[in-house]
Amino acid sequence: MANKALATRQKMMLRVQPAPPLKPRNPFAGFAKQRSAGSHAKPVASERLAAKRALKKVKLEADDK
Repeated sequence: MANKALATRQKMMLRVQPAPPLKPRNPFAGFAKQRSAGSHAKPVASERLAAKRALKKVKLEADDK
């Protein structure tokens, strides 16, 4: 049987109450963003490896004497 309480023009509406403010996952992340936290300096080992790779790419030329 049809619901006689609602007229034909009325539509049932669900009321949604506002959600409480969300708690941040990591409260310390905001502080890091504020102080402009960035990447750290490269380790010495990676710089040494990059220099080795650069040496291998350079073609060695013989000295004519």
